[in-house]
Amino acid sequence: MQSMTGYGRRQCSRDGREITVELKTVNHRFLDISCRLPRALSFAEDAVRKTINASLRRGHVDITITYLNLRADAREVRVDMGLAAQYQKALDELADATGMKQDCGLSFIAAQPDVLNVTVCEEDQEAVLELLKETLDLALSDVQEMRAKEGVALREDLSFHLGEVKRIRDEIAVLAPQVPLNYQEKLKQRLNELGVKEIDEQRLAQEVALMADRCAIDEELSRLISHIAQMNDTIGQQGESGRRLDFLTQELNREVNTIGSKASDAQITKLVVAAKSEIEKLREQVQNVE
Repeated sequence: MQSMTGYGRRQCSRDGREITVELKTVNHRFLDISCRLPRALSFAEDAVRKTINASLRRGHVDITITYLNLRADAREVRVDMGLAAQYQKALDELADATGMKQDCGLSFIAAQPDVLNVTVCEEDQEAVLELLKETLDLALSDVQEMRAKEGVALREDLSFHLGEVKRIRDEIAVLAPQVPLNYQEKLKQRLNELGVKEIDEQRLAQEVALMADRCAIDEELSRLISHIAQMNDTIGQQGESGRRLDFLTQELNREVNTIGSKASDAQITKLVVAAKSEIEKLREQVQNVE
């Protein structure tokens, strides 16, 4: 079992190139990837998504990649010779018109707008992709390690709350047979309070039998045992289990709700509330299981 919560950050450098990859993952029904890459690495987005798809199954993934190229061939300075000549011509004409000496040198012309332009050279995509994949794999390894550790804690917590649901279910199973008997005693007591001297035992038995049929929860208790066993098996398995656990948690809640609606007993009602509280804790934790 793995959690969907994870974090990883790695930085790798080679041949004057430096790439940093930061990954954050949280729970989500499906695998949802949000990429933030610099423009220079826009060509690599598909490769990044395919790598993450091959490694993670569920969760919202935020990935931020930064890139620094310090190579000597990373940038090129180009001179706009035509524009530089126009600046020179304009300065000469200004000197002739004013009678002043034209004393502007090369550095002045070079400092004028757009005479010198710095351009980013085309990247060696193969080399960049190789370094990016190496960095991404390391960051994903950190994420998987954290998700596995979180998964251990999730398994322990789920097992605890599932054990509490089983304990409460067993308490309800002990009380359930007493419900019709308690109803019979209350009915007799009520009849006595109303002054009924002679009680038709057969009619009373029929009434108690109808009530026992209405509040019978044997099937629900049996299905609870089955769902709890399936959840325990799923918790102990490797691989994706979040969707199955989510479904089984809904089924647990359904059975407990049915018991609450059927059992006309204060003690059982109290236990149903406790069971629903434990199931809600299960539901919250299951949302983060991959």
